[in-house]
Formats: sequence, C-alpha cells, structure tokens
Amino acid sequence: MTLVRLKNRPVSPSFNNLMDDFINGFPSTFKNEFPGANFKQIAPVNVKQIEGGYQIDVLAPGFGKDDFKVNIEADLLTISAEKKSEAENKEEKHIRKEYTVQSFKRSFSIDKNMDTENISAKYVNGILTLNLPTKETVKSSVKEITIQ
Repeated sequence: MTLVRLKNRPVSPSFNNLMDDFINGFPSTFKNEFPGANFKQIAPVNVKQIEGGYQIDVLAPGFGKDDFKVNIEADLLTISAEKKSEAENKEEKHIRKEYTVQSFKRSFSIDKNMDTENISAKYVNGILTLNLPTKETVKSSVKEITIQ
C-alpha cells in the first residue's frame, strides 16, 4: 500500500478552514497529543419534545451498551460514557489514525414534572435514545359556587 500525501486540499478553503489551519499550528492544552491533557469530548445531542414527554438522542458511535452510565441526582440528568481501553496490539503499526473513541459526560436539568421512575434508554446504531416521560398533571375540577 502506498501512502499519498496531499498538500493541496481538493476543496476551496473557507474562512473556517483558514482559522483551523492557523489555530492548529499552535500548541494547545486541549489537544490530546500533549501529555497531561484531560479534555473530555462533548457528544452532540438532539432534544425533542414528543407526545407525553421528551426524547434525548446522543450521538455516540463506537461504544457498547455497558460503557454508558445514566444517573439522576437532585433534578440533574447525567449521561456519561467511558470506553474501556483494549490492549493495543504492539505488532500493528498505524499508517493513519483519524478517529478515536473518547469519554464524555453531559448533564441536563430536568423539571419537577418529569416522571423519573419511568425513564427508558436504548442504544441502537451508535445513538443512545432516552425517553423522559412527564407526570400526568391532575387537573382540578371546576367547582361552581352559588351566590346566596
């Protein structure tokens, strides 16, 4: 296999690419290449209001169901994932490694009207989906008072 390095990008550079090239040239404490960097990746989420509650979709490919932790403490929903590192094969030599699976942690404030006992979660095709139902609100009946 031959490794071909491209110096010119096939697409026209935009302002964001120019800024990325400029900023990436400087050392940063947020990069994982530097020793001691403890920066956690933030997984992207979608929050939808559905009938009977809310749905949170967390984009987290590369994890297994056992890598996730979902906790509720004091009206704070916390979703975290940590990939157990597998022993890398010392005989393998990476020619190019463009992605890694990084741990993350996200927290969301939840309302008092959330039914925390019935929250469900499933992980399918790299997306963790949490369904947060709301409690049934008891509507007080209208009582008519007669005037005497």
